Amino acid sequence: MPVDTGTAEVVPDPDHSGRVTLHVNGVPSSYLDLGDPGFLAFEYMQQMDAVVAATTAGPIHALHLGAAGCALARRWDAERPGSRQLAVDVDARLTQLVREWFALPRAPRLRLRADDAARAVASSAPGLYDVVVRDVFAGDSTPEHLVTRAVADDVLRTLRPGGLYLVNCADRPPLGRARAELATLAAAFGPGAAGEGRLGLVAEPAILKGRRYGNLVLAAVRARPDDEDGAPDLRSPALGRTLRSLPVPAQVLTGAELERFVGAARPL
Repeated sequence: MPVDTGTAEVVPDPDHSGRVTLHVNGVPSSYLDLGDPGFLAFEYMQQMDAVVAATTAGPIHALHLGAAGCALARRWDAERPGSRQLAVDVDARLTQLVREWFALPRAPRLRLRADDAARAVASSAPGLYDVVVRDVFAGDSTPEHLVTRAVADDVLRTLRPGGLYLVNCADRPPLGRARAELATLAAAFGPGAAGEGRLGLVAEPAILKGRRYGNLVLAAVRARPDDEDGAPDLRSPALGRTLRSLPVPAQVLTGAELERFVGAARPL
């Protein structure tokens, strides 16, 4: 089907009845089980879900930058009753089609908005969200205006204290983009974020070792005021165990290990 940014196609999985892949301009953007809203196929989404599970309890208020088929939003709606979510996509026609094709939850549980991701964050109220997810691509890369310090600052402002920012960063060896994006998040979320367990990098070991192209999940937590309980800690042993037990095991870098990975990279 034609959409505002090109074409969208739903491709059935020949091996699994009721499962489909949404392709946007030929690129797989979402994989959905139409009978099981909690199902996640993409490894980076499983990793994001593991981070949220280890750091955030109960219903959540979430902003998804990059909607596509809303796979994560479907899962959190099913697994966390009472959640309220907004999914933003620049393609207005695509947001209409996925509503028709995938029977997505209705507002206020899940609202869809056609907008630029940076503009949507900049216009959000302060302290509104528990979780912000950035999963925006044009082809195989994120538009340059979305990886800047300015956008990271806007995300920080719209998160509640203790809120979580999750970024899907696609990169290839030597992972220069991931290092620069982590430096950008460190600048926005505070120089102590890595040492305090508020900044982390999640990926499969082969990707972290620079052996191949793939998706890395960057996670940053907004600090709480000194008189409140501590913010979620990405150094949690429970998170490490959960990531290692995924169908494709992953690991998390935090603290000094993460700082060594970032090295001399500069914020974007």
